[in-house]
Amino acid sequence: MKKINSVSIVCLMVTMLVFGNEVMMASATCKAVSLSSCLPAIQKGRAPPLACCTHLKLQQGCLCQYVKHPSLGKYVNSPNAKKIASTCGIPIPKC
Repeated sequence: MKKINSVSIVCLMVTMLVFGNEVMMASATCKAVSLSSCLPAIQKGRAPPLACCTHLKLQQGCLCQYVKHPSLGKYVNSPNAKKIASTCGIPIPKC
């Protein structure tokens, strides 16, 4: 259960950071679990792997939804999530 919550949190953070401009992509499907590759970067402040940045970009339209989620919002707004967004070249959303 704890591992699933961490993955969801990471996914939400990454999504929020990637799609800060609130532009929704037609093909975007909001699935926080797809951001699981970002978990080590969010939890430990490590550099995000390419897969993390790729999934963040695909989930960009979902970031504000993740920010507003009661369980995921605090992770998406964390300092490490902001570092990930910067590293991946994704603007921080203003929701």
